[in-house]
Amino acid sequence: MKKQFLIYGLLIIGALLLSYYILTGMNTAKVNETATDLTTLVWADEFDVDGPINPEKWFLQTQLPPGGSWWGGLIQHYTDREENTFVKDGYLNLVAKKETYTDQGETKEYTGARLNSKFAFTRGKVEVRAKMPKGTGTWPAIWMLNTNIDEDGAYWDNKGYGKVKWPACGEIDILEHWGKNQDYVSSAVHTASSHGDTVENLGGRTVDNVSDDFHTYSLEWTKEKMIFEIDGVTHYEYNPTIKNKDTWPFNNNYYIILNIAIEPDIDPSFTESAMLVDYIRVYQ
Repeated sequence: MKKQFLIYGLLIIGALLLSYYILTGMNTAKVNETATDLTTLVWADEFDVDGPINPEKWFLQTQLPPGGSWWGGLIQHYTDREENTFVKDGYLNLVAKKETYTDQGETKEYTGARLNSKFAFTRGKVEVRAKMPKGTGTWPAIWMLNTNIDEDGAYWDNKGYGKVKWPACGEIDILEHWGKNQDYVSSAVHTASSHGDTVENLGGRTVDNVSDDFHTYSLEWTKEKMIFEIDGVTHYEYNPTIKNKDTWPFNNNYYIILNIAIEPDIDPSFTESAMLVDYIRVYQ
């Protein structure tokens, strides 16, 4: 009988120890899942090699949407030419030009570039050091879209991922700058509940000399919230109380987009201006 009690006692102790280790492991996994140090570099482009952009990292999106113009009445063609996108002296140059250019049966008077990253990720920190173009009517942006966006001609849609229409797919604008509001930089989050011209999830601030000096624009994206900063100073935080498919479609892979668009109110004297990017780095 004593031997049986000893065996039962050892079994109970073993079960308790096993439960302890399981619970300890679960807590550790939970802590790691919500960790926000975001210091491990997982992807980057330092733009150190002169010439065309790295085709292993970037895709040049040129296909027009239905109707022959980009959304919002934009009046440029995006091209895959080196005249609009190239690396020189350690900087990516995205160049908007005034020129007559015909593509896909449509003739337009301005050209620009729209890059899709071939890297996509869920949660992390993005840092971009960049200088904005000049000119009323220029609209540069550094932003992100869900790989599941149904947009013909986009890199991930071409790969078969496109299933969800905008804005339900979700959009993260790390920065936008309008030449008609020089030096004001905006960040925004577009979702099914807040999007387009009436988007409510946005914030920004005026920054001195964004077209003459480089500044560092960043996004920190965790399970709980998104924090947008310029030179380490926060100007907007998105953290909806209720997180569902309408407010938080941000549990999927997103890719980075760089572009310069041209608005219809472009200054008639505009000829050419570039967004320069020193580096892009993604940490997790």
